[in-house]
Amino acid sequence: MNHDLDSTIQRQLAAAQNIVIVGHIRPDGDVIGSMLGLAHALRTDNRRVTCVLQDGMPEKYVFLPGASEVLTSVPPNYDYLIVVDSSDIQRTGQVLEGLPPANLVIDHHRTHDDFGLIEYVLPEVEATALILTRSIPSWGLTITKEAATCLLTGILSDTIGFRTGSTRPAALRAAADLMEHGADFHDVYQRTLSDKTIAEARYWGQGLTKIQQSDAILWSTLSLHDRILSRYQGNDDADLINLLSAIKGSLVTVLFVEQEDGIVKVSWRSVEGVDVSALARDFGGGGHMAAAGAEINGSLQDIQERVIHKTKRYLEALRLSGLKENLDD
Repeated sequence: MNHDLDSTIQRQLAAAQNIVIVGHIRPDGDVIGSMLGLAHALRTDNRRVTCVLQDGMPEKYVFLPGASEVLTSVPPNYDYLIVVDSSDIQRTGQVLEGLPPANLVIDHHRTHDDFGLIEYVLPEVEATALILTRSIPSWGLTITKEAATCLLTGILSDTIGFRTGSTRPAALRAAADLMEHGADFHDVYQRTLSDKTIAEARYWGQGLTKIQQSDAILWSTLSLHDRILSRYQGNDDADLINLLSAIKGSLVTVLFVEQEDGIVKVSWRSVEGVDVSALARDFGGGGHMAAAGAEINGSLQDIQERVIHKTKRYLEALRLSGLKENLDD
């Protein structure tokens, strides 16, 4: 940790009275847990703190304290703006358009592009919520029971319950610390990783019937029609990618999710040693070595063909060179 930077952030937060915290579109557990956890820590000093998600709060996370107060646009007259868990400004949607740069950006993505006045980016840390678990006390703030519950949600979400290859002992120790602050580990784990609705199960079913595998790549698709058939209300994959990536025999797993705006959300997962963030970057996205994504304009079929073709070429290059590097077009 950079102690001088921590001191600067502490001074700025102490002086701020009306703070806005913004997360990314299609929010997941890490961005939600980070945003709400930091908000609860800041509110202990009677500051006004507003949380903003352009897409609103997913039903899955309404159990978190403060979830019902999240807005979908930035209110006027704030004096400090924080963005969490966003690798670039485009990931926040349109909510920051026309506004000054964020005062503070907190993130852990390997492909992060700077866009704030202060960049607090630690790509070696497993989750943004884990960065905050370590940093909140350094910034002179207190982790309350409510903050601990939210932060634990973020850590469990991005480590898939400590099952990712990047998970290190410090993450488990942080979870234990959050339990001591009052977080109910069993309840948070159940709600974050285990509970599924009937609609989610039906949505999964649509994707599972379309699994394909070739050249150490496993992939599937979720179309808009699949969403209608299953009556799933979200615009994400309902965490199907985590199930697909658990299937043995593949080096890379890819999931294509069709969106209503002519965009296809592509998610990659990989085994250790295969850097899918390089692939995602080629398509305008980013992420981590073993988990990355991109949002691509075009038809579902066309994008699927392009992405699978380039992923195959990437794996071929790895086999030939033994190097983790981008493929040239």
